[in-house]
Amino acid sequence: MDFLLSVGLPLLALYLLFWVWYAGRQRPLSAAEIGTFVTELRSCMPVEAQAAMVEQVQRISQGDDGKPFVMHNLVRYRPQACYPANHPLQAETSARAADERYGRALFWPLLRHGSLPVFIAQRKGGFVEPEDADQWHYVAMVRYRSRRDFLRFALHIERAGLTVHKWAAVEKTHIFPVQPLVDLFMLRTLMAAFLLAFGGAIWGLVLLLMPIQTAH
Repeated sequence: MDFLLSVGLPLLALYLLFWVWYAGRQRPLSAAEIGTFVTELRSCMPVEAQAAMVEQVQRISQGDDGKPFVMHNLVRYRPQACYPANHPLQAETSARAADERYGRALFWPLLRHGSLPVFIAQRKGGFVEPEDADQWHYVAMVRYRSRRDFLRFALHIERAGLTVHKWAAVEKTHIFPVQPLVDLFMLRTLMAAFLLAFGGAIWGLVLLLMPIQTAH
């Protein structure tokens, strides 16, 4: 019984912490919050990009219900990387390398805001598409805990200057939010199953070792 408490309670606490991190509070954005995000994003963006940013924030915030969503990203690379003049990586020629640099830099900011990539895949040929369809290089789907967390994440990477790698790599992108209708990526269930299996394995190991200890 003491062992069950010493192992079971910490695992339960760990799962509850994961649940809070993954689910969040699920409160819709207020008009005041949206205004604050716009002001803060303006402060770290060039003037010529601010009008488009304001429109994008308003569009992503419209009808917010505070719940998680998935952002669908279609990406086409530049023929070669294009960093700004006088940037330390100005000599970089590989758009893929610039994009990989951007992807690595996003990992911890995403986790910090309860978000994570759920699907990334390269294009492999074509099938049904109109004549003027864009030739995307890859698709990425990122699960955000809420639109509030998405905006916090966007503000974080703008302040850190990480988007320079994205635009050095990307010639064109199409980004839009989606709401899954069928979702087999049940992370909370998988986490619960993992913790139960982990606790069961420890319990089984203890039962296996108890006869040996008794014999001594």
